Amino acid sequence: MKLKHLVLTILIAGFTQLGFSQTKKFGHINSNELLMSMPERDSAEKTLQNEARQLESALQTMSKEYETKVAEYQANAAAWSDVIKASKAKEIGQLEQRIQEFQSSAQESLERAEQELMKPLIDKAKKAIEDVAKENGYGYIFDSGVGAILYSPEGDDIMPLVKKKLMIP
Repeated sequence: MKLKHLVLTILIAGFTQLGFSQTKKFGHINSNELLMSMPERDSAEKTLQNEARQLESALQTMSKEYETKVAEYQANAAAWSDVIKASKAKEIGQLEQRIQEFQSSAQESLERAEQELMKPLIDKAKKAIEDVAKENGYGYIFDSGVGAILYSPEGDDIMPLVKKKLMIP
């Protein structure tokens, strides 16, 4: 029985060694550092900063208008009738809402612009990583900046098998 166990262990170890000897090299790269070092990044960043400045300027204009209306309300509320006070308060409330909506849409706009500006850089970096991996015999490239696999050889998608094992339709 011990001999059978020993032979089985040796066979498994042999197959494991055989499998590892055929495995390609592993590599890693910090993609964040790579993107920061790309010259095109500066141009994209300047474009994004210009967009942010324009949006900030518009927001400041709206904020000044809001502050003026609030100051006017505070200064004149005692002299105004209830109808005028209600109208002015409603106007201020609507302006607050417009400012909040503007802030939200401006944030979304900046995020979209950043994605659009960064996509060509990311695609270029990804292509270079894949090319280097293939040219130098790397089987897997890990991103040390975020802990993800950036490149791996094509293989079988085992999702259907795992789902079957877990009895997931």
